[in-house]
Amino acid sequence: MIKMVRLDERMIHGQIAIKWSRHLDVNRIIVADDDAANNPVIQQSLMMAAPATCKTAIVTVDKAIGLCNDPRAESLSILLIVATPENLLRVAKEVQNIPVINVGNYGRIAAKQGTETRKTYDQNLYLYENEKEILKQVAATGIRCIMQTTPEMVAQDLGKMLS
Repeated sequence: MIKMVRLDERMIHGQIAIKWSRHLDVNRIIVADDDAANNPVIQQSLMMAAPATCKTAIVTVDKAIGLCNDPRAESLSILLIVATPENLLRVAKEVQNIPVINVGNYGRIAAKQGTETRKTYDQNLYLYENEKEILKQVAATGIRCIMQTTPEMVAQDLGKMLS
């Protein structure tokens, strides 16, 4: 079963490998990102950052949705990670039984949109207006949506943060 879906532009790094994987007690990490799934260099770096305690897959968004909706996934403990608000919205709409969506880190290194500047919503959340609107759609799905960088931090309601 999915324990959490996380938006994190860095995908797998120390916060995931050390803190979240242990806090959630997951045995699987699925990175749903088309670019990463099709780039061996990115795959290799993510696999090196992944905790040894979790089987890790870096797959396309389509494949991740299929894996998570497969009845066999019920016996697993999965952390699903996406790198963009667009992929998060797609997962929120297409994956069944998501208990919580966590926005952890986004906007510092994500692709720029011309000369426009992202607005700061939190020390780890920076959004263009169109990205904000996408995350508002995610919050409107009815799935519990929080902003929480690490488990030690207090979770903030994403919808309230963006309103």
